Amino acid sequence: MWIYLCVVKLNEAKEQFILNWGALGTQWGINKTMAQIHALLLVSPDPLSTEDIMNQLQISRGNANMNLRELMDWGIVEKVLKTGERKEFFLADKDIWKVAMRIIKERKKREIDPIIRTLQQLQEIDDESAADKDKKQFQDTVKQIEKLANQASGGVESLVKMDENWFTGTLLKIFR
Repeated sequence: MWIYLCVVKLNEAKEQFILNWGALGTQWGINKTMAQIHALLLVSPDPLSTEDIMNQLQISRGNANMNLRELMDWGIVEKVLKTGERKEFFLADKDIWKVAMRIIKERKKREIDPIIRTLQQLQEIDDESAADKDKKQFQDTVKQIEKLANQASGGVESLVKMDENWFTGTLLKIFR
């Protein structure tokens, strides 16, 4: 029996990684271009200029600038200055654990925290015309959803506070 090994050139591998990271990004709730820029910066050993990013991904300056700003807001890409250069350069944090934790914290801040605030406000009903049975059912439902959201928030907080080595060790034990 013959085993065929697929040998891929580095540029092809990078391109495939960038395409796949972009596709995954849409499933995580971010746009494809933002994820592709992040992937490109992850696999680049040196900081890249906006022009480098535009050329490699075939995107407009506006698209590149908007997504770079968003990546910096998420705290996973930073602007880097190079001596003698007028251009701005960008570098992705290469520590994937830190990147994952920043993304998780940001998603919690943008998605879970507003839901909790809204659910707390919805429980404060002042409607004399509503039947007590209807009011109680609504409040019970909202309270259950708020409890779930608070548990999710607590789980995220615990995950973020975990030590990387402990998490990795525990994960490896689970899969053994």
